[in-house]
Amino acid sequence: MQLDFKRGSRAFYLAIVTLVIMAIFVIRLFYLQVIQHEYYIDLARQEQTKQLVIPAKRGEIYAMDDGKPVKLVLNETVYTVFADPKIVDKPQEVINNVRKVAGGNARSNLEELLGKKESRYQVLAKKVSRKQAEMLKSIQLKGLGFQEETQRVYPEGQMASQTLGFVDSEGNGRYGLEQELNDKLSGKDGLLRSVTDVSNVPLTIGNDNVNKPAQNGDNVVLTLDRNIQAYAEKALALGLKNSRATNGSVMVMDPKTGKIMAMANLPTYNPAEINKVQDAAAFNNDAVATPYEPGSDIKALTVTVGIDKGAIGPNSTFNNTDTVKIEDRVVGNATKGHTGTITFQTALNYSLNTGMVEIMKRLGDGNNITLGARNTLYEYFHDKLGMGELTGVELAGEAKGVIIPPTDVDGGSVRYSNMAFGQGMDVTMLQVCSAFSTVVNGGTYYYPTVIGGKMGDDGQGFVAQPIKTPRTSVISPTTASTVKDMLYKARGTLASQDKPGYYVGGKTGTSQVIENGQYADDQTIGTYLGFGGSSPDDPRYVIMVQISGKHMLLAGNKDAMPIFTDISNWLIDYLKLQPKG
Repeated sequence: MQLDFKRGSRAFYLAIVTLVIMAIFVIRLFYLQVIQHEYYIDLARQEQTKQLVIPAKRGEIYAMDDGKPVKLVLNETVYTVFADPKIVDKPQEVINNVRKVAGGNARSNLEELLGKKESRYQVLAKKVSRKQAEMLKSIQLKGLGFQEETQRVYPEGQMASQTLGFVDSEGNGRYGLEQELNDKLSGKDGLLRSVTDVSNVPLTIGNDNVNKPAQNGDNVVLTLDRNIQAYAEKALALGLKNSRATNGSVMVMDPKTGKIMAMANLPTYNPAEINKVQDAAAFNNDAVATPYEPGSDIKALTVTVGIDKGAIGPNSTFNNTDTVKIEDRVVGNATKGHTGTITFQTALNYSLNTGMVEIMKRLGDGNNITLGARNTLYEYFHDKLGMGELTGVELAGEAKGVIIPPTDVDGGSVRYSNMAFGQGMDVTMLQVCSAFSTVVNGGTYYYPTVIGGKMGDDGQGFVAQPIKTPRTSVISPTTASTVKDMLYKARGTLASQDKPGYYVGGKTGTSQVIENGQYADDQTIGTYLGFGGSSPDDPRYVIMVQISGKHMLLAGNKDAMPIFTDISNWLIDYLKLQPKG
């Protein structure tokens, strides 16, 4: 049969229609395969390629144990359970099994999460154990995936908790070292892209799929000695029990380096059980974060200033009348009766406020606390010894405190007479301990630190961190030697119960508490600040103790000093110090 393709015939029109249809198909195919090529390639990538974050492992934290690093905070493997809502074909089965296996770790709104079909990644449960993850994997639920992560484990429980801080549910460091060094400890997450089949199973696995490998966080080694820390916490708890006090802090420092060997506070908490903490104040490291009026501990530093400037000597004398008038204020002594002509050694022994005011006068014109005298005290306390300034210790929440300069309207004679015996100023235990260590070590200010170094990823290869460049010649070695001897003699006037044959000195402190702008009559803070070693030339430790309680009158010699003595005698044995002579 022959078709008639003459114009106007049916065959002609059929051919035209056929050509048009073919042209439409060709144009459509050209549009899809050429013009829209990249669009569909991207769409295919979205369907077939899974992009996952590779979590970096958070760095672990070590303490020292008789010179060797030991783990204080380590990591435990846990899993995040996630789903691709677009792949999940039995959402109710997924929901039932995740809730059954993960329990309280499952998200509460699983139905809502799996309903987000436009999303390719929804977290269904976090911090699931390896056993729980394996149970879910064995059910072979379509669209379900598992991501390995870590959580903190504390083998020593609450030890040094306020120094360490903790990691919250989002993986961020909170308080202490965990917050201050969060970036270094966290590391940097990596990125994995993998082509998957319709069941979300990777088709190719290998290094080629990793665009950016995870960089694990630094493993940090603290200067804290595990054994000293444990004993300091034990001694502090016992001391608070004996005094019936509610709050206390202890710091142990190496005066030759500024390294903090122990730092303890009570009340405390277990960083693995932060959900049990009822008062957030337990998270604070009071030794670093809570300024206070230090009281008579500061007299050791005021005597240091007087001797270093040549204004007094240990055996220089003054007339003590138990009271002295500064402008419109009268300063009196807590300990009465040592009147008449006495030495400044006696004034230190019995913590006489009048003796410290006399030093301030002699730093001036001999009769008045002049601007020059105030400038001198401020220069030593603030500029040289770092009080009222951040020390830079590697812990979150460090407080600056306040030392009012003499040029301030409130920096007059009355203020500076009070500062000479530890009132009218707000400083932290860390600042006082560091300043005192400067006297004890011979005149060098070492910046306090809790970082001893780093460990390798494999838990090997300890690399010590060099100490920060110190401030040298803050006071003369002769001054330092003289003040140490005065502190040794001052401690000797007390029933200190030190181990015989060792060189131990220190100063008591009892400071008032300001409430509603006035000193409270029913509350005081007891402190003791001292040092110890085999000889005057080899001080091995500085210990500071603070103890307090609401509406409690606590004293340095009665309540804080026994804690110092307990730790000091134990340290002598632990450090294997040999008695002099």
